[in-house]
Amino acid sequence: MSRLWSAVVHGLSPYVPGEQPKGGDVVKLNTNENPYGPSPRALAAIAAEASDRLRLYPDPQATRLREAIAARYGVKAEEVFVGNGSDEVLAHAFPALLKQDAPLLFPDITYSFYPVYCRLFGIAYQEIPLDEAMGVRPADYRRACGGIILPNPNAPTGIGLPGPSIARLVADHPDRVVVIDEAYVDFGADSAVPLVARHDNLLVVQTLSKSRSLAGLRVGFAIGQRLLIEALERIKDSFNSYPLDRLAIAGAVEAIADEAWFQETRGRIIASRQRLSAALRGLGFQVLPSLANFVFARHPGHPGAELAAGLRQRGVLVRHFARPRIGDFLRITVGTDAECDRLIAELQGLI
Repeated sequence: MSRLWSAVVHGLSPYVPGEQPKGGDVVKLNTNENPYGPSPRALAAIAAEASDRLRLYPDPQATRLREAIAARYGVKAEEVFVGNGSDEVLAHAFPALLKQDAPLLFPDITYSFYPVYCRLFGIAYQEIPLDEAMGVRPADYRRACGGIILPNPNAPTGIGLPGPSIARLVADHPDRVVVIDEAYVDFGADSAVPLVARHDNLLVVQTLSKSRSLAGLRVGFAIGQRLLIEALERIKDSFNSYPLDRLAIAGAVEAIADEAWFQETRGRIIASRQRLSAALRGLGFQVLPSLANFVFARHPGHPGAELAAGLRQRGVLVRHFARPRIGDFLRITVGTDAECDRLIAELQGLI
């Protein structure tokens, strides 16, 4: 460790993203990227924006994008916040809304950025165990807390909570902020956005990385009542007044507008998820009921680390987490049908 580091840096254990291979014949099913490209309208808008105008700063409020998101979700533009991917939006939410005088609550098996942000911003937290079926029990969150953050569907399990359960969770904590992280919601789960109008303590966070195939553009957003959005803006404007560049704004606006492309590609992924889940069960895997663009599965006769290593040697990347309760599970991104067939063929050689 460097003697020049601050105490904060010494105490951090950073988030570790999935492997990004440098080349070769690799089937990449480890980072939940969309197997289909972005909307052609989005690509055309990005190309058109790559002009002499790049010498100018972008709109610091990203007004066009906020208006496009507001129109798509039936809210006001002033109720929308945008940032560099949902991770940055969440990074603003933690100090702006979730740093309180009691512990933040989130599941014990969930997106591993949450404890990283807690350590970074000095936020006490408490992990609430998932039930034996790997689901979230809203009743377990009926306790004193500084706030709640939940992914819906959860990651890495893929299991979603129905809308009424989320509504009860939000109503149970009227004086604490509840953040619902909907990175994967477009693949079949119930969105909490319709609840925002009735609950001033609810913030819903989404991303264009997954269902709109723009992981490389880095665009995320939050929807909430004005008081919550203002808190996020205060953090943003104290940190970086221009989070989204001109290319990102132009591409994101068209990606939001192209509903036909969105519906077509998400439909193909949902169909492939069902097909992949059935094939895995046919090989003896236990597959959790996923509402995301990935599945979470384990085989009773083979350790997860062993299967992940064997697949890697055969040119197929999946995600393995060496953590209690889930060490034998593999998180497998839903790729094209051809990519999923390759996965199944390689697993047949390992089992």
